[in-house]
Amino acid sequence: MTEDDPDEHAIGYQVLPRGVPVEAADGTTVGTFDQAIHHKREHMLDGIVIQTRAARLFVDAPEVERITNRRVILTITPEEVAELPPYRSFLGRRLRS
Repeated sequence: MTEDDPDEHAIGYQVLPRGVPVEAADGTTVGTFDQAIHHKREHMLDGIVIQTRAARLFVDAPEVERITNRRVILTITPEEVAELPPYRSFLGRRLRS
């Protein structure tokens, strides 16, 4: 629950719907949620893929602060989001270009 929206609550990445807004640490919307990357061997979130105006980007799990039914909040700034490499899928992993 948040002060702004009493109906907002934390949820697991497994049930997060595609298209949910993704916000940088300062509250700026930087894109939308596209998919979660699950680390099969460790049974945990490896990161998320977000769709921005420019590209699909991979956000590493430690940079995801909170996932709710209304949004994803990151620990990084909009400038840091803009520096993320494009996501390229290969067996569920990212590759740097």
